[in-house]
Amino acid sequence: MSETRHASLGISDEKVLEMYKWMLLARRVDERMWLLNRAGKIPFVISCQGQEAAQVGAAMALDRDIDYLLPYYRDLGLVMPFGMTAKDLMLSAFAKAEDPNSGGRQMPGHFGKKSSRIVTGSSPVTTQVPHAVGFALAAKMEKKQLVSFVTLGEGSSNQGDFHEGLNFAGVHKLPVITMVQNNKYAISVPQEKQLGCVNVSDRAQGYGMPGFTIDGNDPLAVYQTVKEARERALNGEGPTLIETVGYRLTPHSSDDDDMTYREKQEVEEERKKDGLLTFGAYLRETGVLTEDLENQMEEEIKQIVNEATDYAEHAEDPEPESALLHVYAD
Repeated sequence: MSETRHASLGISDEKVLEMYKWMLLARRVDERMWLLNRAGKIPFVISCQGQEAAQVGAAMALDRDIDYLLPYYRDLGLVMPFGMTAKDLMLSAFAKAEDPNSGGRQMPGHFGKKSSRIVTGSSPVTTQVPHAVGFALAAKMEKKQLVSFVTLGEGSSNQGDFHEGLNFAGVHKLPVITMVQNNKYAISVPQEKQLGCVNVSDRAQGYGMPGFTIDGNDPLAVYQTVKEARERALNGEGPTLIETVGYRLTPHSSDDDDMTYREKQEVEEERKKDGLLTFGAYLRETGVLTEDLENQMEEEIKQIVNEATDYAEHAEDPEPESALLHVYAD
């Protein structure tokens, strides 16, 4: 039998199965949150559906013990392999006191977990980019062999913070990887009304760094590109801009009606390219994923999601006075 594609990249069967399992877990957590929202139990969902392949592919190419992660609000598939649990995410969705992200103060999608080096973001988009550049500058000054990894949507790549951050990183050759998850829409604004260039990665040349546009539905392509970018960064060759092209399968958020700006047929066509489906098909074709293994995986994940939901729903609410904590010095 000829060598499988993942083996040619130095990825074991166990590792591709782990990738698939993270993708599946992120999807099932997300789907449960939509059900809870529609049942009136949680107020807001901002979804990762359709973008898990890019997120998990990137996470698996990084060093989850030393690298710093500055995610954006859709990044369930990135933060979970780095140490954010289904329970953590449900506690955030229900805004409970135990929520490790913000103690129930922030809306969902503002990921933060110090022990996992997941750096919290703010509600104005793109502020995480200069922060990531700052972490990379500190790593260079302290001569630490690590990278900072920052993500955003293609809409955010049109903000000033993006240009300032990447320009500074390029000038100082910093070990930062910026991954733009292009899902074709900045809320309701399509890509062709956002960019004067063809690809977001075309901008890399202006910052003096390599830029790549890759298939965001292919976790192996993302893994390979991020891994090579990390190696360049650790060799002192500076930053990289990566654009993963995918699609947002859900409305922008639970408060959005996407049928006002895109056709149902467009969404259905994109569903056929969903990385969860195509990667699952690849693993079955190569014999890595069997029916028994898949059923076992689904059963395990169902139990994880059920336990996380039940725990978070019955957890203690924050004390009202705690809203004043971390605002002013005590």
